[in-house]
This record gives sequence, structure tokens and C-alpha cells, in this order.
Amino acid sequence: MTLLLLAGCSGTKVTSKASSQVGKYPVRTIALIPFETMATPQAIEASGPAFPVPSGARRSDTAGGDPPTTHPTVHQTHRVPASAGEKVTDLMWAKLKARSGLQLLSPNESARVAREVSGGTATETMPAHKIAQRLGADAALSGKVLVYQERVGSRLGADPPAAVGFEVKLVAPDGIVLWEGNYYEKQRPMTEDFLGFVQRYGVFVTAEELAAYGAEELADAFPYGGAAGGGK
Repeated sequence: MTLLLLAGCSGTKVTSKASSQVGKYPVRTIALIPFETMATPQAIEASGPAFPVPSGARRSDTAGGDPPTTHPTVHQTHRVPASAGEKVTDLMWAKLKARSGLQLLSPNESARVAREVSGGTATETMPAHKIAQRLGADAALSGKVLVYQERVGSRLGADPPAAVGFEVKLVAPDGIVLWEGNYYEKQRPMTEDFLGFVQRYGVFVTAEELAAYGAEELADAFPYGGAAGGGK
């Protein structure tokens, strides 16, 4: 297994890991694969979900908005909307397209190849590196939306506030994982997260606005290409 080294961290909401092999793989063409959405309702306890979130996130942050149950054997559940994967895919597409020196192949192309090879089954049944091979891309970027909870309330007050979490992975055609990124945030009031609340202009934002922030931060941490108007 390729050793993954911590390459950067944007605060505690975003983590980014790049492989020690990144320098050996020039990546200019990337196949963007439609992001998966966690389909099964997740059992959520007071301690948080079983899936990983960035190390700075408190596990209690991922608890659902329903009142806690008093029965220890009963779990609250939260389902990620089916549309969340498409929304986050579109956001990552827009952010990475803005980086110089990169050519992105659309999610539709990746989905088409997967359908042709698998006979019409879901895209996620075909490994990402195989899609990169079929499209002649230098790498393939896939992802999964783990949390997508809309705020209950308005911009002036929400209970619970919006929460979003997703992970991304860049894989070379030979299967080597070149980079991984992870974003998780549940918006907190100013008394708990002053800087974060100021970044949101002092209001409670929507889940899509949180997702856009996460996509932008992960695009900034992406190890290939350069910032819009520049180059690496």
C-alpha cells in the first residue's frame, strides 16, 4: 500500500493527504466520477456516527436534530438525500475546472463508460482506476457524501444548523491512491465557533452553502494544477 503523508489541513474542517508518489505521476487529465451518496440510514448515537470525519470535528457534531431518546437501545437515524451526491459532484466540478493546467472529463463521460462496461449497473461498481484507463485519463476523482443535513430554521436562527460531510479520492490508472481529502462541518453558533461564524457572515447557512465551502477548500488543497489564473 502506498504510504499517505499528511500534506495539509485547512483548519479542523478539512483534511488533505497526498501520496509520497505524487511527484512521479504527472496529472493533467482527470476523469470526474459522479459522487456516491450514502444510501442507508445511519444509526446516530450521542457519540456520533461510525464513519470517519476530520480529526478536529467533535463526534457529537454529527448527531441528528431530533430530541435525544431516553432508551439506550434505540438509535436515531439520518438519511442523506439522494440528490446530495449530484450536488457535491457539480460543486467539485466547478471548483476544479477553475484550476489552471487541468482538463476535467465530465461525470457524464465516466458514467457512460461504467454503464457500457457493466451493462447498465451503477457507476460505483466499476473501480475508479478502470474508468481512468478506459477514458485515457491521468487519474480519476471519486467521492462519497456521508452527511448532508439541511438546517431547520432560517439564516437568523437554526436548530439544528446545517451539517455536511464528504470525502474525495484521486486514483491513478494503475490503482495508486494519489490524494485523499475529507470535509466535515456542522455550523456552530458564534459562542462556539467565532471564526467559522464570521466566515459565514454571521448567519446560519444552508447545506449547499457549506458544501460549496468544502469543495472550494478541497480544490485549494488539490495537489495538481494551479489556482485560477495561475499555474504550478
